[in-house]
Amino acid sequence: MTGFHDVRFPLSIGLAARGGPERRTEIVTLNSGREERNAVWRDSRRRWDAAPGVRSQADLAKFVAFFEARRGRLHAFRFTDPFDHSSGTSGAAPGPLDQVIGTGDGATDRFQLSKAYGDAANQWRRPITHPQPDSVRVAVDGVETGYELEPEGWIKFETPLADGALITAGFRFDVPTRFDADQIEASLEGGAALIASVPLLEVRL
Repeated sequence: MTGFHDVRFPLSIGLAARGGPERRTEIVTLNSGREERNAVWRDSRRRWDAAPGVRSQADLAKFVAFFEARRGRLHAFRFTDPFDHSSGTSGAAPGPLDQVIGTGDGATDRFQLSKAYGDAANQWRRPITHPQPDSVRVAVDGVETGYELEPEGWIKFETPLADGALITAGFRFDVPTRFDADQIEASLEGGAALIASVPLLEVRL
């Protein structure tokens, strides 16, 4: 995959990051005072600042080595979102019934991992393209079953699934991310590392 290194940002640093999802919405205020709103992006993307996780000289050395290996903003990598990296509820281990990822039609044998957000009437479904392979569990009609995990988070079965069969999955996942700066400013004070900002941005590959 061009511009992507299949390595994970150091967990010991990343799990202390702050940030979250953003969306892009255009809003036009009419003469009547009413608004017209338009979603520029279909999907959200996430931003974080990992600076809170760099606390020691050892953290700083680890971070700088990772930054240099990615050549700054040039290459994307895996990042584990500290707030949202599992198919299940917060803190729960993934289970094979966590998320509905498709319904059999008698002809299809591949299904994309995804995670649903919101209620049924206003649901947004997020494609999961970088699952953590050892965490993925899959079930068909409630019975856990074998599968092949293909690139981009696709689940493949040996044969097409029967019409109406319910496919569910559980997983942990990472987000394809890059640095959003080509320069890092750090200092040492009393043996502790201080770094102003480590901006990270989700990317679509």
